[in-house]
Parts: sequence; C-alpha cells; structure tokens
Amino acid sequence: MILLGCLLAFSIAVAPRLVLVLAWIFSDRWHAVWQGEWIWPLLGILFLPFTTVMYMLAWNPAGPGGANIEGWDWMWIILGLILDLSKWFGLWGNKNKATESAQHYYPAGAPRYGGSGGTSAAVSSGQVPPSTSPTASDSDAAPTAATTPSDIPGSDKPGG
Repeated sequence: MILLGCLLAFSIAVAPRLVLVLAWIFSDRWHAVWQGEWIWPLLGILFLPFTTVMYMLAWNPAGPGGANIEGWDWMWIILGLILDLSKWFGLWGNKNKATESAQHYYPAGAPRYGGSGGTSAAVSSGQVPPSTSPTASDSDAAPTAATTPSDIPGSDKPGG
C-alpha cells in the first residue's frame, strides 16, 4: 500500500493535470468534492493544478462543525498554491531570459522566415541565415562576416 501512495505522489509531481483528468473520469471522490460543479475544477486543471490536487486530497466530508477543510488541511492547499505560483513565475523568468538571448543574437529584431513576406523582411535588414550548401560561385569568393564571424576565437584569419 505504501508503494501505491509513492506512485500516486510521483505521478502528481510529474503530471498533475493528467492525474486530475483521470480522477475526473474514474474517481467517485471527484463528484463528492466538486458536487456537480465543472467550471472550478476545469480552471484548476488549467491554471492551478497542484492547488486543485491538494484541495481534492485535503477535502473531507462535512464534519460536526460543517466545514470540509479545517486547520492543517489549509497548509496543504497553501503548499499547492506555492508550487503553482513558483511554476508560473519560473515560466515568466524564462520568457524574459529567452527574449534577452534573442535580442543578443539579433539586435535589429529576430528574422522571420516563411509566411507572408517574412523572408524579404529578413533579407532587407541584412539578417540572412548562413548558407549550408555553397554554390560554385561562392567557393571563389573571399570569406565574409557570415562565414567567419569575428567573435569566434581563431577565426581572425581566412580559413582557420
């Protein structure tokens, strides 16, 4: 039985949305916790999956006081909220790092290829990807900045 609990904890940590969808389809507890509601669990699956899982695990049928979640049960829900918020803030931070990295490599803006006129916009701003298969006329030409960038160590001489 301990193995089953560890498997459940591992699956919740790896894929909380999958566990929630499976619980929605196969679990009797789902209907007892949400009592026929569908919008709140759906929003929980989309935006706060760890909080939703913790709510489902901490929920108890109404006790003598009439409350379903009491005392230390809130600690688990707050832990789920902290996990969800850390995930969202991590995604936000990675988005900013990716933007900074793209601006470092493409100071004039990232090139767009394909679609409606994206290639011509990239060509007009001078941002053309290096050719991977040179033509015969390219082999006689002197190396350009696109083939030997100056920021690569040892590339200050043609051919090396």
